Amino acid sequence: MSRALSVRAVLALVVVGVSGWLVADRPPNLGLDLRGGTQIVLETRDGDLAKATSKTTDEALEVLRRRVDQLGVSEPSLTRSGEKRIIVELPGVQDPAEAVAVVGRTAQLTFHPVLGIGADPNAAPSPTPSASPGASPAASASAAASPGASASAGAAPSGSPSATAPPTTGQNGELTLSDEDGAEWLRLGPAVIDGSLVEDAQAGTGQFAGWQIDVEFRGRGPDAWQKLTGEAACAPMTDPKRRVAIVLDGKIISSPQVVQEIGCNVGMTGGRTSITGQFSGGEAKDLALLIRAGGLPVPVQVIEQRTVGPTLGADAIEASARAAVLGLAATILFIIAVYRLVGGLAAVALVAYGLISYAALLALDATLTLPGLAGFVLAIGMAVDANVLVFERAREEYAAGKRTMRQAIDVGFDKAWSAILDSNVTTLLAAGLLFFLASGPVRGFGVTLSIGVIASMFTALVLSRVLVTWALRRRFVSKRPGITGLGGIGRVRAWLEEKDPDIMGRRRLLLTISAVAVVVAILGIGLRGLNWGVEFTGGRLVEYSAAGVSVDEARAAVAGTGLDRAVVNASGDGNISVRSGGFDDAAEQKVRAALAAGSDGGVQRLRDEQIGPSLGDELRNKALIALGVALAAQLTYLAFRFRWQWAAASVVAMLHDVVIVVGFFAWLGKPIDGVFLAAILTVIGYSVNDSVVVFDRIRELVRGARKEAFATLANRGSLQTVPRTVNTGLGAIFVLIALAVLGRDSLVDFALALLVGVLVGTYSSVFFATPLAIVFESRPGGLVPTLDARVRAAARARSPKNAPKRVRTRS
Repeated sequence: MSRALSVRAVLALVVVGVSGWLVADRPPNLGLDLRGGTQIVLETRDGDLAKATSKTTDEALEVLRRRVDQLGVSEPSLTRSGEKRIIVELPGVQDPAEAVAVVGRTAQLTFHPVLGIGADPNAAPSPTPSASPGASPAASASAAASPGASASAGAAPSGSPSATAPPTTGQNGELTLSDEDGAEWLRLGPAVIDGSLVEDAQAGTGQFAGWQIDVEFRGRGPDAWQKLTGEAACAPMTDPKRRVAIVLDGKIISSPQVVQEIGCNVGMTGGRTSITGQFSGGEAKDLALLIRAGGLPVPVQVIEQRTVGPTLGADAIEASARAAVLGLAATILFIIAVYRLVGGLAAVALVAYGLISYAALLALDATLTLPGLAGFVLAIGMAVDANVLVFERAREEYAAGKRTMRQAIDVGFDKAWSAILDSNVTTLLAAGLLFFLASGPVRGFGVTLSIGVIASMFTALVLSRVLVTWALRRRFVSKRPGITGLGGIGRVRAWLEEKDPDIMGRRRLLLTISAVAVVVAILGIGLRGLNWGVEFTGGRLVEYSAAGVSVDEARAAVAGTGLDRAVVNASGDGNISVRSGGFDDAAEQKVRAALAAGSDGGVQRLRDEQIGPSLGDELRNKALIALGVALAAQLTYLAFRFRWQWAAASVVAMLHDVVIVVGFFAWLGKPIDGVFLAAILTVIGYSVNDSVVVFDRIRELVRGARKEAFATLANRGSLQTVPRTVNTGLGAIFVLIALAVLGRDSLVDFALALLVGVLVGTYSSVFFATPLAIVFESRPGGLVPTLDARVRAAARARSPKNAPKRVRTRS
């Protein structure tokens, strides 16, 4: 065994061993649909800065969503209930009380000038403060930089003014608060800077190993900070007016004094400051999280906190698990049937891929939902792609008759490397940008997609290579090439080589077919409209007291009334909650009657509220921005690795696939919900991946071409990748068909969307993206006129007119 192979074997053994230990040692963090979780009901209240309305409640909901994302809770559900209530459902939270302390905190951060020492409000009325030039909140300027002032903050001791009396408000919005040590009262001018001007906040250790929060301003914040500290620097060193107060939720957490080096009306530049004090590590991190996520526009109060049951019944979970197992088994059997021995070894690598990916999700404490697990199983089916690329390359090399079986597999791995690299890098670019720029379930999808891509590359290029190389070095195997699965080019490839169809010669027809399909899809969207799910539109939440009715019986009863996509939970002490869109009074009466039919003591309606969308405007806008940036990054990378014409064709083909899937759902009236969003993101990754593999083969042919037209090379490259495309697509389709036929609830629509997406993506990579690339390359300076000119020059060189003439000489 060579040294490189030994290193790969040891690495694979270590990774698989660690993954097995993680799976055996850590329980999975299941989502609300599988296990239930914690439900927190918050209610907004009027605050000093704003009144509690439906608008400010929606704004508070988006701030809470950012906090939940910062907490690391994946797949959360946040909805507005009524006008002023917010329902937060957190799956997998180990300490709900800690989550409430962070999620429900108002976190209104403000920076104030100190006007002087105030009087104890318990002893005498607060004196009328004098005006201060630093109290004007109108300090406004463009963004600049400012250095930080190091602030000292301490916890107020028991019995301090802050613990015994609320802050008092004087004239012109001035406040009287106790300082951070509880030693004296300070009169503060109106806020000059608020939390909206904070760009970032990170917890870290300071110069003396104590915890601090480093704050960075944005917008007009740096100039406002410079003016605030510059005006404070005009006061003498012993004057309280030389201090700046940092207030969080009505309490001074820091009131640093501007250092002597800062000149009057000059201030601190740099756009940064540090809040230091007697923080523990956890307190500093929570405070930084709150500042970073932003303060709530209005205070919130926890109305109730309860544990809710799973939204899916045991029968639905069991049916979906059975479908996943059968689909995966069919994929493995198909790979073994096509590639025999190496296919069996690839199946072992696929099982290892599932183990490694699942262990990575456990290590990151990711929350697993049923659609997420279905996507995970689908990823196992699609992970066969890298192995198929390698095996098809090895078949070509061995069929050429110039290499042994061992040499052919080594060349197969080497030649497939560029296609595997490019297709996975484009996917990782999209996944990384979705994680950093999006929020909520879209961000969680970016995490799982990244894990899947990395694990797939590892198992295909390391583990699978170790197993296949070791097997082909056995004498028994080397003497029987037929059992390896690499001894022939396969039936599909043999048929294509025999027929040699001119696909690209019919490119106008193919482009017309794709254009018609897109038009039909757009007509469906325009005429039928999109059936937006409750996550996007909101709906109605009704909670019932139904004695003797189990949650599974309640689901069956609710489904029988026509609300088959309703979310039914066990809520509180035996109560049943039903949440759905299109839940009008007539439907509610049917649901109540259906529940009453199975109840021992009748049904009582406990709560009836309208709820807002869980996928709000901010999350949707962030998802669209992240997707746009991801597509631009993919376009740039592909233009660098290939040509801009090919990159543009890949992206247009991806948009073609997405529009057709959306239009298909529009014509059928299927709901567009969070599960469909996950399916569309998967289709995007699959489509670009497929096109990259085709263009990688065309690029290889173009590099070696001398006297052939670009359309001829594109046609040959497309035909050579058809076996890989068919085998990879079938590997995913087996899983999807099983989920669509045997799955339950939203998994059926999830599988249907992906089934259409995989079929359309497989078609578009050959029959739309490649013809489109030929059209783009037909412009002046493209490969079509360049290579055509070479072909014409070669033809002229072979012409009899250009043959060298014989010169006869007389003796």
